[in-house]
Amino acid sequence: MNAPFDLGGVRQGELVYQTGFGNGFETEALPGALPVGRNSPQRCAYGLYAEQLSGSPFTAPRASNERSWLYRIQPSVQHLGRYHRTDARLWRTAPCPQADLAIAPLRWSPVPLPDAPLTLIEGMHTVTTAGDADGRAGMAAHIYLATRGMEDAYFYNADGEMIFLPQHGALRFRTEFGAIDAGPGEAVIMPRGIKFAADLLSGPARGYVCENYGSAFTLPERGPIGANCLANPRDFKTPVARYEDRAAPCTLTVKWGGALWQTELAYSPLDVVAWHGNYAPYKYDLRHFSPVGPLLFDHADPSIFTVLTAPTGTPGTANVDFVIFPDRWAVAENTFRPPWYHMNIMSEFMGLIYGAYDAKPQGFLPGGFSLHNCMLPHGPDTDAFNAASAATLKPHKLEGTMAFMFETYLPQRVTSWAAGLAELQHEYTDCWRGLARRFDPTKP
Repeated sequence: MNAPFDLGGVRQGELVYQTGFGNGFETEALPGALPVGRNSPQRCAYGLYAEQLSGSPFTAPRASNERSWLYRIQPSVQHLGRYHRTDARLWRTAPCPQADLAIAPLRWSPVPLPDAPLTLIEGMHTVTTAGDADGRAGMAAHIYLATRGMEDAYFYNADGEMIFLPQHGALRFRTEFGAIDAGPGEAVIMPRGIKFAADLLSGPARGYVCENYGSAFTLPERGPIGANCLANPRDFKTPVARYEDRAAPCTLTVKWGGALWQTELAYSPLDVVAWHGNYAPYKYDLRHFSPVGPLLFDHADPSIFTVLTAPTGTPGTANVDFVIFPDRWAVAENTFRPPWYHMNIMSEFMGLIYGAYDAKPQGFLPGGFSLHNCMLPHGPDTDAFNAASAATLKPHKLEGTMAFMFETYLPQRVTSWAAGLAELQHEYTDCWRGLARRFDPTKP
């Protein structure tokens, strides 16, 4: 890829990023490639083609209108080769026939990396689906197991926006808009329709993916918290323009209508020399999240840890919330500090990137994942309850931990692949069997 002509951003490693969330960015990899004062001149500089990529309807309100103008070597209509349906392997899309599992909270140990050569797309394994992708409602939770880079294979998803959460190994995402590097503790958000390839930066890679079929992720409202804390806009990073001008056989795979479709190309589709707009991939370092919480007593709802939300038309109800549980201080007095026992109208897919999770110190391992579906009770295991109930309460810092949750208002259906894994912990619900009957009507 060509290096950017005008850096105009912050450098991280060998890459440069523009900062901010939802900004109207502009960037060019060659001087003068970006038109000034207009979007579609009669003749673009360098013989480029102007092309608009719209992430929202044209008439969406200004605050939610998403689009970018791309100035590329060849327009995307030239990517319309003769598509043929290709094997989706273990990638599933809602609505999806669910496995016949008894209703219960579920948990899995980490799935080992395979010996077989798999790219990020070939190694996509769906754990749960919810809703209906064609109806643009719901989500899917996946893990990826990648043992080789995509090289001359490119991809875009027309069904949904994607959050990638590396858990083991680092990735480089080469996109139409530029390059993004990410490792454990970072999140990469790839809006629908954006072409990319993924390379391995440090050997085989494993991580989590949320495929959001609904409205685009945005920052949650802070309400009484005010203007600061949680995920601050300045910590989001969007790439600067870099392009591939390479004539070589390659493939482009498109996820559309729940299936994968592939065509052969004679040149790289990552040929955008300049672009401007607010519809672009971006990344966020989860360790920059500024948590807030109760300073005197009781336990706040986990919604205070929301990084991004994909809203529905019902106020306060998310198609998907992306929530994290990072390093933080616990200081509440006379309070049971781990998450309390509860039943929830929302359904929760949870994973652990590194460290330990305070409510499940045993059995919930980095790389593992769990599902607590709609109206199924859950909470701290027996050891966590006993330890927290007897703990000497003083300020305590939870350190070296990063758990996350994809929470949706729809029930999540487990795939047959996930239901058949050897890593499914069939004894998971036993973690609560040791909770003693403590009631004594004579001792208030």
